[in-house]
Amino acid sequence: MAGCRRSATMARAMRIQASDHASLAPEVEAYFKERMSDAPFPTLLGLRLEEVRQDYARMRMPYRPELNQPAGLVHGGAIVSLIDTVVVSAIFSGVKEIPRKLVTIDLHTHFVSPVIRLDCIAEAVVRRRGRSMIFLFVEVRTPDGTLVADASLSYKLSF
Repeated sequence: MAGCRRSATMARAMRIQASDHASLAPEVEAYFKERMSDAPFPTLLGLRLEEVRQDYARMRMPYRPELNQPAGLVHGGAIVSLIDTVVVSAIFSGVKEIPRKLVTIDLHTHFVSPVIRLDCIAEAVVRRRGRSMIFLFVEVRTPDGTLVADASLSYKLSF
């Protein structure tokens, strides 16, 4: 259990801050929000892109009972889908050319707290950009700031 506690403490210490990232032009941010609202799977989950900045994105998954697992908690698969979706806007916020393909290579999630009848808010940041590989970090919190999960991801871009 000590390892779990240490992981949660480390994640809290790394809290993502939108203010650490440059703002995008309002029309660029509006484009990202419009594009995300047209995507079928995020729409099915009810995901809403709230903010996009350079190498940063914040997305909300509003609570609804259909997202619960049998014990009444928000299903971990829904949370992982939120994680895997929020990073896309963070990735696109810093590319000069839209990739032909964007593929998740690795997604490692630590679940820290259960979510019961609350929205989940994910914030994603780009940790490192290569020419075709991008490494990201995501935190998921409840509206009161409780850490739900954190994740490290790597994506492959094909141009």
